Amino acid sequence: MSSPLESLRSAGLHSVGQLDRSFILDIVSRAARFKAEPRPEPSLTGVEIAMLFLENSTRTRISFEVAAARLGARAFNFDADASSLAKGETLKDTVETIASFGCDAMVVRSPSAGAPQLISGWIGRPVINAGDGAHQHPTQALADVFTIAEAHESRGDFGRLRVGIIGDIVNSRVARSLIDAFEILGSEVVLIGPKTLMPSLGNDAIVSTSDNLDDHLATLDIVYLLRVQRERIDQGLIPSIGEYVSRFALSRERFTRLRPSALVMHPGPVFPGMEVDSMVADGTSSVIRRQAANGVFVRMALLETVLGGLVK
Repeated sequence: MSSPLESLRSAGLHSVGQLDRSFILDIVSRAARFKAEPRPEPSLTGVEIAMLFLENSTRTRISFEVAAARLGARAFNFDADASSLAKGETLKDTVETIASFGCDAMVVRSPSAGAPQLISGWIGRPVINAGDGAHQHPTQALADVFTIAEAHESRGDFGRLRVGIIGDIVNSRVARSLIDAFEILGSEVVLIGPKTLMPSLGNDAIVSTSDNLDDHLATLDIVYLLRVQRERIDQGLIPSIGEYVSRFALSRERFTRLRPSALVMHPGPVFPGMEVDSMVADGTSSVIRRQAANGVFVRMALLETVLGGLVK
């Protein structure tokens, strides 16, 4: 059986499930070193990375670009709207053409679940998943784990943590990746949201579900709020915005019932008042902006770890 590193260097990172505790904690440690020295000696000079973003993105795309540049790699962007994909060319033909230009790896964001793994098989090079449909967003989960490790008083003792993930769980690739990461690290997870937005779970003892946020506020170490898209109302999965806010938003009053050490998190973008009160989102317990900033250091750590063997 191959190690996580061997698998990543051959095929890339497609899901958190490829990782183990040791690998995740090594990425956290590397990210901390990069944060202490954000412009290190280039370790990926000469490596070329194709950035294939088939969905709009700001935080993820730019953080990958910055991470690659700081390591000395060259990242070039693919504009799907200005490409032959818009004329009907297949994704397979497109990625094989891009690969023929000599890129060493790809970073892929796609609305289709499983696309990064499929593309890796087509081109025979490592592909890093920057978000695929409602499936996975592994680098977001790694950035969140790093943020918790440096910000929470538990200092990375994840086995002590009780994490509440709140909102549209069933459609969230961030939630799926976080559940996998916290399972590997031994944290207790409770998924909180409307029953219509809750996935069916197996018999995993560390994950439970609830449709009552108020029942859990006093016991949570991490309050992780997910973005709720308005289309869920159009689909009849949420009665109204007002109903959702009254039951699941982190209001100022609910915030007062949290543990003093609890962290407030959100993958962004935040719509103030929908998932979290604006004063709570900007308060001292919130690490939402830190999550975004830490994405650069985690992606530096991941790129160096996965692609370091490509340097001649």
